[in-house]
Amino acid sequence: MTTPVLRLQGITKRFGALTANDDISLQLASGEVLALLGENGAGKSTLMSILFGHYLADAGAIEVDGRVLPPGQPRAALAAGIGMVHQHFTLADNLGVLDNVLLGREALWQPFSRRAAARARLLALAQRFGLVVDPEARVGDLSVGERQRVEILKALTAAETAGGGARVLILDEPTAVLTPQETASLFASLRQMVASGVALIFISHKLDEVLQIAHRVAVLRGGRLVADLPAADVDKPMLAEAMVGRTVAPAVRREHARGEAVCSVPGTPLVLHAGEIVAIAGVAGNGQAALAERLCGLGPGTVLLRGRTLPARPREFVAAGVARIPEDRHAVGLVGDLALWENAVLERYATPRFARAGVIRRGAARAHAQAIVERFDVRGGGLDRPVRALSGGNMQKLILGRALIDGDATLIVADQPTWGLDVGAVADVHQRLLDAAAGGAAVLLISEDLDEIFALADRIAVIHAGLLTEAREAAQWTLADIGLAMAGHAGNAEAVA
Repeated sequence: MTTPVLRLQGITKRFGALTANDDISLQLASGEVLALLGENGAGKSTLMSILFGHYLADAGAIEVDGRVLPPGQPRAALAAGIGMVHQHFTLADNLGVLDNVLLGREALWQPFSRRAAARARLLALAQRFGLVVDPEARVGDLSVGERQRVEILKALTAAETAGGGARVLILDEPTAVLTPQETASLFASLRQMVASGVALIFISHKLDEVLQIAHRVAVLRGGRLVADLPAADVDKPMLAEAMVGRTVAPAVRREHARGEAVCSVPGTPLVLHAGEIVAIAGVAGNGQAALAERLCGLGPGTVLLRGRTLPARPREFVAAGVARIPEDRHAVGLVGDLALWENAVLERYATPRFARAGVIRRGAARAHAQAIVERFDVRGGGLDRPVRALSGGNMQKLILGRALIDGDATLIVADQPTWGLDVGAVADVHQRLLDAAAGGAAVLLISEDLDEIFALADRIAVIHAGLLTEAREAAQWTLADIGLAMAGHAGNAEAVA
């Protein structure tokens, strides 16, 4: 029998009373793609950190090509041919591609740089795996897809330099910020790696892509391995149920009429109607943040809401019925050290409903918070617990409840509302937004997930380099059209700020 390239046996890791990994055993063959799935907090990150030597397991062992891997030593993992590409890029934009690859790979006391040899090695790897890059290009000038290639080449080069060859590559949400065309190009490169014998661990929440690229699928739930099956034997509903432990019902649209125009942004083609969801597609960093801030009164520029010009003052927007679901729930959406009940009224704490003579009416505020907890299923251990103790999904439920519970929002600005959430939480967020639109709210959805956009949007616009296209009916867009527009190949776009 052929020895697996990687074997994890009985991996257990505890953090105090929490068991993050509970007796997990997995193996991976040379040239195999294993998709690793699980809801938020299932133990995926902990397991990969143990594999890469960032954490020490409390029990269990790891073998590479039949040899035990020394625990807690990233250098040993690299020497064994294990590379890791993190979800968020770790590149220096002001340096070139080759300099980024060399960063941290040369000793400070080395009398000269081995740039020529490194450049040749980089080009050889790029050609071998179809990862086309210019070694001298400045990273800040590259597209998102090109940066992803550099990240992969950086990981492959590290493994090659440390041990003579990459054996296992861990990819954490590698397509999160790619256009469909860039994703197709990445998958072509990954297949070349697999054909040459490199084994891949593919972590993703995009189940369509998982089924497209993986040979096997492993699912973690509550720190335990609950499924390890051939990809050919599973489908999306089965995987979703395995991840959350219950059947995940898809969001359901309610038929309703589209109402009058209620919001527009001067100087842009953006107009929002009551009862509709308009989605803005685009790769991160192309002006979405500026648009979202303007629509919440946090950025420069005015907004017309029901014929009234709103100045750039957040309090004016809240009072006018603008509800926000910000992209960064940790830094912008919530105050981590405040209690759940305090965060529940954070945007309206000074209104007569929750304050009198400048003093917060704790009873009213806590009753409001309790209503959010019950209606939006916020699980966190009580109203007085600091909100930083909540999981990402429960933080998002709290923000959604704060924005939607009164049902009186004129405009809902939902910026990446399902970022990093598991399939169960995603389905809940989608249903809440659809219900809000059916109830008469105008919803602006900013998302990089095209599946999400097509599932929710009535009309779709694309943003690139600060320019926004006109929003067209969702049925008028194809996946290829959106991908091209996200890459900048679209006409009739106007600046958003």
